[in-house]
Amino acid sequence: MQTIGFIGTGNLASSVIKGLSQQDTDFRIMAYDVFQEKAELLAQTYGVASASFAETIQGSDVIFLAVKPKDIKGLLDQLAQFNLTGKLIITVVAGIGLSVYEQALPGIAVIRVMPNTSSAVLQAVSGLARGRCVTDGQAKTAEAIFAVLGKFLWISDSKMNALTAVSGSGPAYFYFLTELMALAGEKLGLTRDEAEFLAAETMVGAGKMLAESGKTSLELREAVTSPNGTTYAALESFRQAGLADIVYQAMEACAKRAEEMEGEYV
Repeated sequence: MQTIGFIGTGNLASSVIKGLSQQDTDFRIMAYDVFQEKAELLAQTYGVASASFAETIQGSDVIFLAVKPKDIKGLLDQLAQFNLTGKLIITVVAGIGLSVYEQALPGIAVIRVMPNTSSAVLQAVSGLARGRCVTDGQAKTAEAIFAVLGKFLWISDSKMNALTAVSGSGPAYFYFLTELMALAGEKLGLTRDEAEFLAAETMVGAGKMLAESGKTSLELREAVTSPNGTTYAALESFRQAGLADIVYQAMEACAKRAEEMEGEYV
């Protein structure tokens, strides 16, 4: 049985731990946080082990870094003091490229991952970038972890900022659109509860159709859009308002911010 040690227990790490703890896996989980009460609460909630920093590093086969970008330089300095030979480091720290880890920890296996918070319901999509020292066995270990949490895709490290803009931050876009649909429903005469129920369940159903129908989003959209009908009128309004450009500009801003972060904290 391999042990995964989490350094940091924020929202993303918590969602991953929750997802893993819900499944019958061959992984033992340890957790450390500078705020000890956070790690202890997580331990109580999901039955994982709360441990000190040194215990987590020394006792783990896989070290899962889930700290804020501003803390990564200090953390790497700490990690360099330990014998990490044979261990796999998985990092979900946004905006920090593989080269930073490989320079700070030469010869150590590092996989950079961008999952999303849907890990908590086992519907995540995670992008994985493989470092130069990662063995095939370690790559399989990473796949085993993220397959439990949903789906995954191996990509080059250079594409990670683009992936962040699509799937890493994507759930927030989804929730925001659902929120806006509910607000519009209220303005059109529904109660708040009615509008929120209808917007949320519509999104759930549409997502399930997209995941299971085998059709593209374009094909599904065209199937529910009658010429000059009600859906057509709504979509034409979106087009006239420049929604495609708005979405691209927002995602471009996300990717640009991720790129900027690469130079800010290291």
